[in-house]
Amino acid sequence: KIAERIETLLARMSLEEKVGQLAQISGADFVPGPKAEEIIRKRGAGSVLWLNDTKKFNELQKIAVEESPSGIPLLFALDVIHGYRTIFPVPLAMAASWDPDVPEKSQTVAAREARAAGLHWTFGPMLDICRDTRWGRIVEGAGEDPYLGSAMAAAQVRGFQGDDISDPERVLACAKHFAGYGYSDAGRDYDPSYLSETQLRNTVLPPFKAAVEAGVATFMSAYMDLNDVPASGNRWLLRQVLRKEWAFEGFVVSDAFAVANMVIQGHAKDRREAALRGLKAGLNMDMSSYTYTENAADLVAKGDLTVAEIEELVRPILALKVKMGLFEHPYVEEGLLEKVVARPEHRQVSRWAAQRSMVLLKNEGGLLPLKKDIKKVAVIGPLADSMEATEGSWMVFGHKPAAVTVLAGIRAKLPGAEVTYAPGPEIRRDIPSWFESAMAGETRKPAQTPEESDAAFKTAVETARAADQVVMVLGETDLMAGEAASRASLDLPGRQEELLKAVAELGTPVALVLLNGRPLSVNWAAENIPAILEAWEPGTEGGNAVADILFGDTNPGGKLPVGFPRKGSHAPLYYARNLTHSPEGSPMYNPRYWDGLPTPLYPFGYGLSYTTFAYSNLKVSAPKTKVGETVTVSVEVSNNGGSSWSTVWGPYYG
Repeated sequence: KIAERIETLLARMSLEEKVGQLAQISGADFVPGPKAEEIIRKRGAGSVLWLNDTKKFNELQKIAVEESPSGIPLLFALDVIHGYRTIFPVPLAMAASWDPDVPEKSQTVAAREARAAGLHWTFGPMLDICRDTRWGRIVEGAGEDPYLGSAMAAAQVRGFQGDDISDPERVLACAKHFAGYGYSDAGRDYDPSYLSETQLRNTVLPPFKAAVEAGVATFMSAYMDLNDVPASGNRWLLRQVLRKEWAFEGFVVSDAFAVANMVIQGHAKDRREAALRGLKAGLNMDMSSYTYTENAADLVAKGDLTVAEIEELVRPILALKVKMGLFEHPYVEEGLLEKVVARPEHRQVSRWAAQRSMVLLKNEGGLLPLKKDIKKVAVIGPLADSMEATEGSWMVFGHKPAAVTVLAGIRAKLPGAEVTYAPGPEIRRDIPSWFESAMAGETRKPAQTPEESDAAFKTAVETARAADQVVMVLGETDLMAGEAASRASLDLPGRQEELLKAVAELGTPVALVLLNGRPLSVNWAAENIPAILEAWEPGTEGGNAVADILFGDTNPGGKLPVGFPRKGSHAPLYYARNLTHSPEGSPMYNPRYWDGLPTPLYPFGYGLSYTTFAYSNLKVSAPKTKVGETVTVSVEVSNNGGSSWSTVWGPYYG
């Protein structure tokens, strides 16, 4: 019936309307060109993005349904990466849980809130395996391992889409960026990737295939050249692998402006040829470069394309609109969002997910968990009271931070204690992010003067001097990871390490909490600070979750989804490497660098606990196996620590 309905729609649509469905148009003013209303009224559109306004959604939808020639509803799309209003740990952090329930339950809430706002489609999950920790967008993925990445991919698809995409509390998921984006040269965002088919098949593609098997509705092509062919015009990726080998039935959207960018990349001589290459490659939807709408009809008129080829690309777009029930229910109830976000379980899931995601890197002398009868606690660091750093990078367009910070979480945990605070010197990017002005609408604040920085440094040290226990909260701001946020160094930005050393010299016990979207080189801290908790960018309830772990209400159970290099120059550094003729530890040609150890500071899979475990009775169901057969491995695990730790995983919020 769906196929018949689509053919009926196509039969009554003009070529211009069909091309309109291949366009994702901007709902924001920062993209030049005709207004969305004008475009929709004239020919309709496949989708609208960069808009987050429930009332405006209904206004544009009304134009599409009642005033456009064919009355086809719009798909409203936005980046909902780790939460809409209730924010969850960033995807890299969720992968540290090693528990697919964490991303699935988190993205279920994200989908419910996004759909209540009027959105139908999110540009997530990001499935790029990344082994170069300098790459900014590592924060959006699951780290360095394809098996873990595949498990997280399927879980996020299930969370966003559920079992039925007609469910009014679900959104379409989008597997991105297809493919090889996380392997850009030297971890520089947007740069080319050069990968053998072995690397692609064994490392890069498995999470994308897992998403297809989980039923993901859409894909997004990557920006960069893959082996000298832009991914948005790569027939091998989009037709051979995705359609033919994996039998993917949904549609593919480009990344923003990527079709037109094929001209810059030298893959097309002009926008007309760029449109032709994208359409021929099987790229269904052009994200806001308007290259298809300008050229597709002329390509048909000149014989470079056929109407049948255009219809082939339109069918999966129409199919998803039909399956979602948008023809019958095109509008969203205004005011529904506030009812949905008021549900207390949403924040409970956020807190639970943050607890599960944190990794205890060091706990010398059993400093943690801290005692709750401490009288004076100093919380020090530029991120300790930052809602932006707590919620993390890639917030929803127009989002207003509302996180519980680490400072607020500790104060709530210790209502009878004296909890003081000093941020110390500010930290900022050397080169600002264009998101600060283009996306966030912010004006960059003037930098601290040297005198102001020194004064803030002194105040922080004096605040720590008066305390019985110091909690340092250091790392990166939200704009230091994510898109256009690659780094040459992985050191703590600014004067943070200098401040850490000065506070440690006081002799007061120090616990370090890291807020960051990528691994950092914290070599000095690893040697000199007794307790280090990797909290990542933990989301709305992040500060409460940090306090839960610091004071022993929850036992940390996270494990690293990516190794921590000792230096940024060591990247890419990953565990799944082929052995050389002289493996590490052998007397010849070792270490790999003569000026420092080549091993990670903290390896993939690393993570401590407040308790200890014993492993026994390891069994393997068969001593040998053949390809395609199943082997079962079992082991008995017992908690033999000093406490039963009944809240070892924290409260479970279903």
